[in-house]
Amino acid sequence: MKSKQVLTLDDVKKIAAAAEAEALANHWAVTISIVDDGGHLLWLQRMDGAAPISAHISPAKAKTSALGQRESKIYEDMINNGRFSFITAPNLEGLLEGGVPIVVGGEYLGAVGVSGVKSTEDVQIAKAGIAALGA
Repeated sequence: MKSKQVLTLDDVKKIAAAAEAEALANHWAVTISIVDDGGHLLWLQRMDGAAPISAHISPAKAKTSALGQRESKIYEDMINNGRFSFITAPNLEGLLEGGVPIVVGGEYLGAVGVSGVKSTEDVQIAKAGIAALGA
């Protein structure tokens, strides 16, 4: 039987704190979501001033990234480049930039999804959170 790494609550708190710090440093009101490798929500944080819809978009981006084991931007690019049928892919709702996988030692442990500012800024926040793991 194979063993695998999993995110602990301490890991999730580290990611969330670093992501929040990045958002606060830039005066960005966002929602931060963290999911495990199956796309199950482990953390949802809607910062003061973040749009209510961001609490739906953020976890969808994270789930898409976790299940696909890649940044959610890849799917947005596919659709924008004409592969419209990909919109029908099952269980993927966050087909927008802002979901980033959490990879430690070559293993996909989950993902961070951020929504509320420009997509590139969402990614910046997500990556700042993941960097807190030191992976």
